[in-house]
Amino acid sequence: MIIHETDRMDATYETLAIPEAGSTCVVGLSGGVDSALTAMLLKEKGCRVIGVTMSKWTGDLDLPSGVEGMKGSCYGPDEEKDIAACKAFCAEQGFEYHVIPVGEAYHREVLEYFKDEYRAGRTPNPCIRCNPLVKFGAMIEGVRALGIQFDYFCTGHYARIVKDADGGLFIQSAEDSTKDQAYFLYRLPQETLSFVRFPLGTYEKKAVVAMARERNLAAAGRAESQDFVPPEYLDVIFSDKPPVPGDIVDLDGKKLGTHRGIEYYTIGQRRGLGVSSSRPLYVHSIDAANNRVVLADNDDLLEAGLVAGDWMWGGGAAPKEAFRALVKIRLASRPVEATIAPVPASESGLWEIRFENKQRAVAPGQSAVVYYKGIILGGGIISRAIHE
Repeated sequence: MIIHETDRMDATYETLAIPEAGSTCVVGLSGGVDSALTAMLLKEKGCRVIGVTMSKWTGDLDLPSGVEGMKGSCYGPDEEKDIAACKAFCAEQGFEYHVIPVGEAYHREVLEYFKDEYRAGRTPNPCIRCNPLVKFGAMIEGVRALGIQFDYFCTGHYARIVKDADGGLFIQSAEDSTKDQAYFLYRLPQETLSFVRFPLGTYEKKAVVAMARERNLAAAGRAESQDFVPPEYLDVIFSDKPPVPGDIVDLDGKKLGTHRGIEYYTIGQRRGLGVSSSRPLYVHSIDAANNRVVLADNDDLLEAGLVAGDWMWGGGAAPKEAFRALVKIRLASRPVEATIAPVPASESGLWEIRFENKQRAVAPGQSAVVYYKGIILGGGIISRAIHE
């Protein structure tokens, strides 16, 4: 197989500037410091700011209010506190403000997806699903349904948007690598990227907090929000169906114990396995067809590569041939050298990724995201690991 340097690696990219003075900017507010400062920077630039907040909570889950572990969660009954904070902030600054109900879309596209994926033996990423379909999907549709005309939709995400000479748009990593959220945003389509802006993409988090304090923003003292809900509430999320216990086995098929339901396990997991062993064991794979959780030694979790589908390519078009780049297989992993190649005769657009060095715990359902110099060339949903 001949490996090419994709033409996108020869391209020059221009970072899109934050909105110009006089433009109307809808800002997605969460009650946190990042979105609040985003709104202030736009106001100081001379933009007209309209604040909006998603209302996702529909009361369909029996999650308690005011519990320490739930503080800052992106889904739960305490969202009314965030909405109140956003409303007060906008009143103080003289911003028009709206609450956009997206509960139906969130339940369908995120909660149900989350449950279905885990019950199929995969490990989903709710935030990657939520961004294009809810936060930058249903919420923007809700704003437009109110008859609001705007030039830009802005959020406090730590990421940047760049374009190539042909006008193709790409997500780029933020200046602050410790807060970078580009990985979560790779599935935003070209049309959405054309009017979305991330004004904090060139700032470090500590500078954002300092600027918020200089402006006496109440949000500067608020705790950071979490993603989705804490693990201790999985029992509530999965309460719509009883779990189906099954066998825990080793790579040879020998039974080691009984699991409570495959939805409670993910690749690489060590704790809470419910088996006794003289050595550490980890979840190697989940055999959904036979309702089995397979355990192995840590070294057995090293994989040569993966196959991924449902790709979203930067610039709106897939590469024409195999190429080398950096790949991340989860948010917390570091980008690693790999070869990315189309799977021959694949009707569903599958691509194979071969790592330069084996990687640990490749989890189907997670996203494999391809980078070149911090620019996301594309990403897809992991279908399976390549065992060697």
